[in-house]
Amino acid sequence: MAHLTDQEIAAKATLQPIEEIAQKAGIPEDALELHGKYKAKVDIKNLVGNEEDSKLVLVTAMNPTPAGEGKSTVTVGLADAFNKLGEKVMVALREPSLGPVMGIKGGATGGGHAQVLPMEEINLHFNGDLHAITSANNTLSALIDNHIHQGNELNIDQRRITWKRVVDINDRELRNVVIGLGGPTSGVPREDGFDITVASEIMAVLCLATDLMDLKERLGRIVFGYTKDKKPVTVKDLKVEGALTLLLKEAIKPNLVQTMEGTPALIHGGPFANIAHGCNSLIATNTARKLSDIVVTEAGFGSDLGAEKFMDIKARFGNFKPDAIVLVATIRALKMNGGVAKTDLGAENLGALKSGIVNLEKHIENARKFGVEPIVALNDFVTDTDAEREFVLNWCKDRDVKVALTQVWEKGGEGGIELAKQVKEALETPNNFDYLYDLELSIPEKIEKIVTEVYGGDGVNFTDKAKRQIKEIEENGWGNFPVCMAKTQYSLSDDEKKLGRPTGFTITVRELIAKTGAGFVVALTGNVMTMPGLPKVPSANHMDVDAEGNSTGLF
Repeated sequence: MAHLTDQEIAAKATLQPIEEIAQKAGIPEDALELHGKYKAKVDIKNLVGNEEDSKLVLVTAMNPTPAGEGKSTVTVGLADAFNKLGEKVMVALREPSLGPVMGIKGGATGGGHAQVLPMEEINLHFNGDLHAITSANNTLSALIDNHIHQGNELNIDQRRITWKRVVDINDRELRNVVIGLGGPTSGVPREDGFDITVASEIMAVLCLATDLMDLKERLGRIVFGYTKDKKPVTVKDLKVEGALTLLLKEAIKPNLVQTMEGTPALIHGGPFANIAHGCNSLIATNTARKLSDIVVTEAGFGSDLGAEKFMDIKARFGNFKPDAIVLVATIRALKMNGGVAKTDLGAENLGALKSGIVNLEKHIENARKFGVEPIVALNDFVTDTDAEREFVLNWCKDRDVKVALTQVWEKGGEGGIELAKQVKEALETPNNFDYLYDLELSIPEKIEKIVTEVYGGDGVNFTDKAKRQIKEIEENGWGNFPVCMAKTQYSLSDDEKKLGRPTGFTITVRELIAKTGAGFVVALTGNVMTMPGLPKVPSANHMDVDAEGNSTGLF
């Protein structure tokens, strides 16, 4: 019997008017800005509540594989399970980027009977936030080049402009370009390039700002290049922080939607976790904390990327902590980490499961490094066998690791009740949360700590270019920023082919970029690109729309 696709399941769902969802969440009518029947923006100025009383659940995962782990699915299903248990709960998620939607991943709104809706609108354009970020980013690019063309009062060195243009699609052809060709009326020629929108510093700034004026102040701090005597030049120097804020004044408002079971959901911001900090906005998280007793949120990819950045960047800036951590694992991913090819994951293989479970073991240790005891959510797939399920469940129990078989894809909230009960127990138990490193450590010391303690590596190699950049970063007074590691998501190392729990490796940092508006330093490792490319057969090849406007192929 053929299973329905995620999109077909979503199409059969009955949505509640967004006003009813807002009422359920305690959002007053004057704070609601409707975007059709089932979506709205929330004006946070008109909200009352107390986020200090709320409990925060962070959902993370083992290293992802092309087989899929269902982290968003578990996040949504857990929130629906809490809803079924009568808890006042909200879910806070990132917005999908068109890059992965059209590229390798397809839609990003959960799956099966644990989805946020309306899935099509969320995956395509949503309420225009990513377009606003793209516009703000590229407006700054245009203003920089116009300033140089009009006489260059700030003495900007066009060879030292670090700001790139962006577009929200994977387009490798745009990584390196030359602009300003065509003679004096067409500007000043220089080398440039494009990042994907979700890698823009403006995305990170939007996600870490606490309100509109904080957003404006952060935008003003952005360093976009250097003068001919190597002094940093900021957006405030260019006197355009007001214009950029104006372009983002609607985008800063979080978006209200619903899960398939009517749980209120805030979806806002979408920085990638392998090249940015991988968390939804502080504003959305704090709004959810203000309105509900339990907030379920997630961080991108595995605990080595999104979760580490959630702890050391987002939680630090937001001055809160995770009260519980859920660690998503699948038998398919464990077998793949044990050496099984993607095409063979449907066959029972206890040997590969035993070999691959060391990856999960490291991610459990990572949660404990931050002082929080994780709960493993074993996300069930139809190809899993009873023997494989028993192996993982017993492995966890033998090591005093909390674990729950989770079947939210198939059963929605009902399939997450056991997980919700275990998480609720954790929420009622104080933890010893702490950051991995102090900000007073040097940039190399922070990176060394992440690599040795979170990745399990032996140390760090810095290229000559990276060493020069560290010196410049410290001379400019940015040495006390937290570090945002840009690394492959598929491995604990910087080599995506080293699965499982690699040992004896070092990480090479090839470049460092100070994101002064966001307030962190990005360390680029391996071959991670800030503008990804499309796969040989993009998801876009399977998408279509009929004469009635009904779409197919988003999942």
